[in-house]
Amino acid sequence: MTRCIDSDVLVVGGGLAGIVTALQCLRAGLRVALVDRGPSQRLGGLALSAFGGMALVGTPLQARLRIPDTPELAYRDWLRFGELADDDTWPRRWARHYVERSRADVHDWLRDEGLRFMPAVNWVERGRFGDGNSVPRYHIVWGTGQELVRRLLRALQAAEGGRLQRLHRLRVDALEHAAGVLCGAHAVHEDDASEVVLRAAAVVLAVGGINGSLEQLRANWPASRPLPDTLLNGADPDADGRLHRWAAEQLRARLSHVGDMWNYAAGVPHPQPRFPGHGLSLIPCKSALWLDHRGVRIGPEPLVTGFDTDWLCRRVAEQPRPYGWQLLNRRIAWKELAISGAEHNPHIRDRRRLCFAVDLAFGNRALLRRMLDTCPQFLSDATLPGLAAKMNALAGDDAVDPAVLQATADAFDANFARGAALHNDDQIRRIAHARQWPADRLRTCRPAPLQQPGAGPFIAIQTQLISRKSLGGLQTDLHSRVLDVDGEPLPGLYAVGEAAGFGGGGACGRRSLEGTFLPGCILTAQAAARALAGGAARGTPTPRTRP
Repeated sequence: MTRCIDSDVLVVGGGLAGIVTALQCLRAGLRVALVDRGPSQRLGGLALSAFGGMALVGTPLQARLRIPDTPELAYRDWLRFGELADDDTWPRRWARHYVERSRADVHDWLRDEGLRFMPAVNWVERGRFGDGNSVPRYHIVWGTGQELVRRLLRALQAAEGGRLQRLHRLRVDALEHAAGVLCGAHAVHEDDASEVVLRAAAVVLAVGGINGSLEQLRANWPASRPLPDTLLNGADPDADGRLHRWAAEQLRARLSHVGDMWNYAAGVPHPQPRFPGHGLSLIPCKSALWLDHRGVRIGPEPLVTGFDTDWLCRRVAEQPRPYGWQLLNRRIAWKELAISGAEHNPHIRDRRRLCFAVDLAFGNRALLRRMLDTCPQFLSDATLPGLAAKMNALAGDDAVDPAVLQATADAFDANFARGAALHNDDQIRRIAHARQWPADRLRTCRPAPLQQPGAGPFIAIQTQLISRKSLGGLQTDLHSRVLDVDGEPLPGLYAVGEAAGFGGGGACGRRSLEGTFLPGCILTAQAAARALAGGAARGTPTPRTRP
């Protein structure tokens, strides 16, 4: 028997963008059906497990730390680093909207919802040549993405007033439309294959991107870039672009920048995978040496995290094998090792200030111990020849010559034998630069020889590319309305968050200033909710006038 469910607004997707859209529509008095493909405990999507970093512009915390940031400066950084083309009209408008509204519509709004930020602003994506973030902008939610989602779900419950229907384990296969106007969607229950008809005057797609499907990722991989034979999956398998393609084929919706994506260069298989190919994204240690499959340092320009993630991914993809190695020691790992997400940052996630302070002072020893115990890609040995033997055993060949690995470490360490005045290694220079900013100095070692007495044992981590986010998607205007191939709004159809390429079908451009994803979800959701609330006030389901 087919069930029928009626609402004013149908939100497809229960990630951060979907939750914010539903919340703001409820506060405007609209009836909302929030549909998600996953179980109820996964409501929140990738945001639920995210670290909670946000690029914000002109905040009180920046002012307190004497960071001279402005929307004009952020916009210049954004266009330069993202390499947005002159004809990227809507992505540029969304980029401008982001830098102008992230303070009010994200930072202040979240503060009003009871969320707080850690008292430091990190400086990420500086650019290899200073062409990224001119100043620190990376704010971290105290409590990680888990606290973010928890607070917003609590607000959702308080606002529902009998006007919210939360429906889980429903897969939306198609949208319903009559005379060119949307009137709902058709869904199938994942557990019993029963059909559900969802009737609504407006449909908001908050379904994520395409990077959860490695098949779709490969199909849309830019032809100008090498594609590794294997990749890990750091997204959600349900984010497969199913409704992107449906809207493009059936409604002539415009897809934009689909080949632009945000992946990470240092992934390892998840020790407790939820799906095939599930990976963890390391935040690589700045002081680790990046090596190819032979144990030779990748160069001539050394790879250093925190400056240009997209460039790191390109360099890793260019290597002859789909994996490489991070070479470090225990001293480095204790201070610098980190893994993206709430799961591996429990003191921040659970807001344990004292425990977090102890980790800063003495190193995150528990994380290193856990990864060495549970992840086969983490190897340790007291000697470099012994480490080389373990690296070869894991890879199943003899690619790493112990003499070559020793020579790699010796060449780096020779910088220190000559004295600080004669250091001539770009990785050492970049580390010294990063340590000038206090927040980065807390988590970055003072440059020292890899073979420094007492710093061992040595550690090698086998890493590979891992998928994460789509930077392109359905093109939208500043009301989050989906546009067709002629640039006209499709009546009743909206897209928010990653489904819209975080605004305009590709607001970030070819690469991101990092931390723009969670705020992008919130900003696009806020825009959609305002448009829907305005349409309801005028007695029409959606605004029809172009901006």
